[in-house]
Amino acid sequence: MPEAFILIPGRTSRQGTTLNEGKYTDGYIEEISTLQVAPEDMQRLQLVDGDLVRVYNDVGEFTVPCKSARGDELPPGMLFISYGDKSSRLMGGDTQGCGMPDSKGLDVFLETTPG
Repeated sequence: MPEAFILIPGRTSRQGTTLNEGKYTDGYIEEISTLQVAPEDMQRLQLVDGDLVRVYNDVGEFTVPCKSARGDELPPGMLFISYGDKSSRLMGGDTQGCGMPDSKGLDVFLETTPG
C-alpha cells in the first residue's frame, strides 16, 4: 500500500564530483538514481538497501533502488534524491511567475515493488 512522504531533491558532493567525470558515468547515474530513506522508515517498511521502490505524484513517477540515509540526516516521513532525470519527473510546470517550477518539498507516494 502506498505511503505519503515529502521528497526533497537536492545536490550532493558526490554528484558534483562525478559530474566532473561526466553525466553518463556510472557514479553520476547511480547518484541521481538512488532514493535515500530515513532509517526508521526503512525499518517500518521492511526495506533493505537496494530494494526497488516506486515514487509518484500527480505529475509523474519513477522506480529506483533505495538506501538508508546516514544517521539522523533525514527525518522520518521525508525522502531525498539528487537532482536529475528522476526528480524532474515529479516537478510540475507551474512557476508561480518566477520561471522556476517547485523542486523542493514535493508531496509524493512511495510503494515497494515486487522483487
